[in-house]
Amino acid sequence: MNQTPPPAASAAGLAKIYGSGDIAVRALRGIDVSFAAGEFTAIMGPSGSGKSTLMHLLAGLDEATAGTVFLGSTDLTALDDKRLTLLRRERVGFVFQSFNLLPMYTAEQNITLPCELAGTAVDRAWFDHLVDILGLRDRLTHRPSELSGGQQQRVAIARALVTRPDVVFADEPTGNLDSSAGAEVLSFLRSCVRELGQTVVMVTHDPAAAAYAQRVVLLADGRLAGEISDPTPDSVLAGLDALRGAEVAEVTGR
Repeated sequence: MNQTPPPAASAAGLAKIYGSGDIAVRALRGIDVSFAAGEFTAIMGPSGSGKSTLMHLLAGLDEATAGTVFLGSTDLTALDDKRLTLLRRERVGFVFQSFNLLPMYTAEQNITLPCELAGTAVDRAWFDHLVDILGLRDRLTHRPSELSGGQQQRVAIARALVTRPDVVFADEPTGNLDSSAGAEVLSFLRSCVRELGQTVVMVTHDPAAAAYAQRVVLLADGRLAGEISDPTPDSVLAGLDALRGAEVAEVTGR
């Protein structure tokens, strides 16, 4: 009898409080959410809704106050710092708004850096496949200062994928790019999901960016506030407007 595989990432009863006493900030208030393997999901919500906090906890970059976080069948909340560091290195990929490339390294050296840090050999066939999908073949000897913003972010995506991670977490990956380069990067992320079977979880504030995903998870005030399947820019905007309307109604009591 076939068993359903576990989600690529999931959380149950997830809570995060920063500070204590009168200055305590409740960033997450008991989140239950899961992300299917091979799916592109966007996390959205108003400023301060907890979307970046949720991603950081799912990626093992921050520690939960309560609840559990799973990467596949591994409970991150049960790991010590050493095992958590190894898990992030081996099973998680990251793409950041600021690219985070090493300026003295070539594009190829930046891409293979995770393998170098882990002391593992680079899978050259996989490397070549990524480089060709991302259109970086003629840029491998260039340093970041010699690349456009879009090219730098494509190098960052290749770096995130080179170890074949279980999940790639992308935090505002188009935040520093113009609309054309941003659309290009989002198309590459979507291609990684469709053609490589990669799981991508992306935090964004941009409805047009979220529309590249297969599913949008909405947060408000640290709580799960709904989902949108097969999103379009208009359906995402409508969902965000509904959240803002609910927040105004709660504040004004109307």
